[in-house]
Order: sequence, then C-alpha cells, then structure tokens
Amino acid sequence: GSLGSTVVHSVGGCCALVGAYLLGPRKGKYIDGVSYGLPGHNLSLAILGCLILWLGWFGFNPGSTIFNPGTTNLDPNAISHIVLTTNTAACAGAIAAALTTWFDPRDPDSKPDPTMIINGVLSGLVAITASCRFVTIGSALTIGLIAGIIVVFSVDFWDRMKIDDPVGAISVHLVGGIWGTLALALFSEGPGALYSIGNGPVAGLFCGGGIDSIGQLSIQLLGIVVVNLSTVVLSWLAWLLVKRILSSSLRVTEKAEIEGLDFHEHRMTAYSGFLFKADVKQLAMRNRQRHN
Repeated sequence: GSLGSTVVHSVGGCCALVGAYLLGPRKGKYIDGVSYGLPGHNLSLAILGCLILWLGWFGFNPGSTIFNPGTTNLDPNAISHIVLTTNTAACAGAIAAALTTWFDPRDPDSKPDPTMIINGVLSGLVAITASCRFVTIGSALTIGLIAGIIVVFSVDFWDRMKIDDPVGAISVHLVGGIWGTLALALFSEGPGALYSIGNGPVAGLFCGGGIDSIGQLSIQLLGIVVVNLSTVVLSWLAWLLVKRILSSSLRVTEKAEIEGLDFHEHRMTAYSGFLFKADVKQLAMRNRQRHN
C-alpha cells in the first residue's frame, strides 16, 4: 500500500520517540530506578479501539491500491489478496504476542497479556502495510509472527531505557515499521508474480531474488536511515517550536498531572477509580525533591 511502513508508521513512531524523550516519564513511572506499571483507564475500550483500527486497515491497504493508478488497474484479485495478507499478518501478530508473553522464561507464572496482544495486532498490521500487495499469504503470516514477537521485546527495551511510552507507539510504529520495510526486500514475490497486471519490487531474498534482492535490501536500509534521521531532526525542531510558542515547559504542572487533566481542566473525573496510590505519589514527590 502507498500508506507504507516507513512513510507513515516509522515517521510517526520516530516523532513519538523524540516527544517521549523530551517530555520525560510520567510521575511515579520510574522511582529509584524501578519501573512501575501505570494501568490504562479501561482495557475493554482499548480492545475496542484496536478492533476499530484493525477494521480501518482494510481501507488503508486495499484502499490505497484502488487509488494508485497503474498498479493493479483495480484488479479484484489484487484487492482481495491484499485484504487477506493484511488480516493474516494481524492475526499472526496477535498469536505471536500472546505466546511470547505467556511463555516468558523470566516469569514462570506469566499469562497472555491482553495489552501486548493489542500491540501484536497493530504491529502485524504496520509490518504488512509496505508489502501487502507483493507477498503471499504464507509470507504475510511470517511477517506478522515476527512482528508480534519483536513488539514484546521492544516495549521492554524502551522501558529499560527509561523512555515512557504509555501505549507502545514507538514499538508498534517505529520498530514495526522498520521490520515491515525490511520484510518487503525479503519476501516480495517480484513483478507480475501474483497478478497479471501491475508492477512491484524485485523478488525478495527469500523468494529467489538473488543479487537483485541484495540491492533492494540495501535501498530499504538506506531509506530507513535517511527517513528516520531526518524525522528526528525535524520533529525535534517542531517540539522545540511548540515549547517556544507555549513559553513554558511541554509538560503540565506536577499538581495537574497528579490530579489528572480531566479534573484539573474540567473539575470532573472520567475514571473515578483511576488514581495514584498514596505511596507512589509520596515516592514521586520525594524523588522530585531529591533531584532539586
């Protein structure tokens, strides 16, 4: 699809990384070097949001092909094939994330993590976006499985780096987008291999592409580096510009953050049960005073 893994997802994930770094972690997230889990407001709504995004992807991938003249010439076989590769990668990502969190060797009592399954679905969708038109169903399954595994370890990696990413956007979009961009050069079937009409990249490294696939992989790697480096610079400047316009910190005040923005701005709470525990709040306060 023209809404590819790099031009949309890696760019967005890279902007999220810069923003998370400049904003810093939420109060109570990291105390004395220990990462504390801050639960989301409503898991049911999060799953519903994932399903809405999943449904919307059938507009992203097949839809972008329909409005991309000269590619498949509205070939119905191509459109239905893209729907299948998109859905297969999403399902594979969910399964892989569920199994990875379930059989975690670091935790003998681990269970499938619903929040990570959501990220597995989205990571599979992000990863297949670049190659949805050029790979087989089996390759889409492989791409989604790998994406679902990668996202679990990526979330843990950024957490250990003290980058507070509440929804895993960096792991889903930046890391998933990078994997999807590389996967195109590994699993593409080559021009005309799947449909009688249309063009595409050379056959991938795992699909008999030979020396040409090495060249395609090099191009993909170069694109990843150039796009992400330029995105870091431009998004950094954009964040600093916003800070200059606001003439203050990018963050809300500590009091507003602890109260919650719903209460601070509207004097109402959307989630009455979602409050910091007293000990976590006190530790956060002491941590701030210790660093002042």
